Amino acid sequence: MAGTLTRWDPFADFAQVRQRIDRMFEDMTDGEQATTRAKVDLIEKDDKLIVRADMPGIKPEDIKVEVNDDVLTIRGEHEEAKEKKDEHFLRRERSYRSFARSLTLPPKTDPKAIEATTHDGVLEVAVPVPKEEASKPVLIKPTAA
Repeated sequence: MAGTLTRWDPFADFAQVRQRIDRMFEDMTDGEQATTRAKVDLIEKDDKLIVRADMPGIKPEDIKVEVNDDVLTIRGEHEEAKEKKDEHFLRRERSYRSFARSLTLPPKTDPKAIEATTHDGVLEVAVPVPKEEASKPVLIKPTAA
């Protein structure tokens, strides 16, 4: 009977360690994870940069989109309440989350032309890409000194 060779992966054990650490943190936080950095997709489409961010359960009035010095910042706050009723008591669990994300925009972006919309828990920010001006050659005539 011939033995089989198994390829050794030195990083395979790290996946198990990560899962154990994740479970430990979930136990400490009761499974609720407060995310401080909003995850985004950045897409270039039709001369626009499209920023999409998942915002499930967050009202549009709780989201702030600002531009300052060619930096787009998305931030917001969300408070969630859960109630569980029983015969003898009322238990209320609240979680508060705040998030922020900043992205550098191309130079000379017009902040007044940026549009933000929400639909089905997704924030979409459309940023028109400024057109690059073609460089023109400059002729410099030397003079005698």
